[in-house]
Amino acid sequence: LVPLTHPRHVADLRIGILSIREKWQMLTGVGIVTDPALQKPGDLVVPAGMIPTIHNVDGILKAAKDQVSFLDTPEHETRRIMYPWHLFQYNDWALRQDMEIITRNRKSAPIPESNRVTGADQIFMEPGAVMEHCILNASTGPIYIGKNATVMEGCMIRGPLALCEGAVLKMGTKVYGASTLGPFCTGGGEIRNSILMAYSNKAHDGYLGDSVIGAWCNLGAGTSNSNVKNTGSPVKYHIADDLEPVTAGPKAGLIMGDYSRSAINTSFNTGTIIGVCCHIFGYDIPPKLIPSFSWGDERYDIEKAIQDISNWKKMKGLEMNDEEKQLLYELYVNIK
Repeated sequence: LVPLTHPRHVADLRIGILSIREKWQMLTGVGIVTDPALQKPGDLVVPAGMIPTIHNVDGILKAAKDQVSFLDTPEHETRRIMYPWHLFQYNDWALRQDMEIITRNRKSAPIPESNRVTGADQIFMEPGAVMEHCILNASTGPIYIGKNATVMEGCMIRGPLALCEGAVLKMGTKVYGASTLGPFCTGGGEIRNSILMAYSNKAHDGYLGDSVIGAWCNLGAGTSNSNVKNTGSPVKYHIADDLEPVTAGPKAGLIMGDYSRSAINTSFNTGTIIGVCCHIFGYDIPPKLIPSFSWGDERYDIEKAIQDISNWKKMKGLEMNDEEKQLLYELYVNIK
């Protein structure tokens, strides 16, 4: 699951509306431990990539207790995240499951009358969300608008979609095909079947499809990715130079690690993987595998990388803490 799991645990990956950890906490009402050193005798051990739902959580827990196959035992459909592209491939399913978790026994805030809506019963707005003069079609899947999220005028949304807390869709954005914008992300242009983890910007025109973008990333204006080969053949990802490529399917786009950024008008090929802390510029079409801490085709100086991340955090009103800095120092040494 690298590069997405370089700076976070698998359980903290977002798919649907919630992270995997948040799903478990909401469904079980108990704390989730991901550090083996903190586990106690008798604790149930579940693979971190296993996605619980209202329908399958009891079956998964029973399988863990009985030490039998997780995928065979539950009566209802179960998904497990094994590769980064599973996130966008399973996102449609996960959005529908999370909508049940989040909205059961709750009532949506009123949808302003200036919006044109199809399937209002499948649209849920949290308090503080702002949305006027937009087109929403939830007949194809649920639409979730999070707390204090903003959908600017002229946006066209075709569910399923999750716009999480504080996220923004800029004017005229087109979103369709099971997409998630995590907390405080900004979306613009055309977005299809993609996930942005948190605090990331795809704020301008350009196409993002069948992709996963980590946290604190920025796609410059006009950045687009290809998600389908002109030959129609399956898309393969090169996970590492010393490993054979892995087939993802007929549609597969960009996987980008945390803190990475692209210059304006960058064009990414199908099946591209970008590591953490990369600054993508100077290419006609970037390589399909770019290692972490790349500055163009050179090595990103770690002190400059940390300073640049601090600058981006300040623009969101936040500061970089010592724990984040230490993690980046360790990644810089251990990832070549």
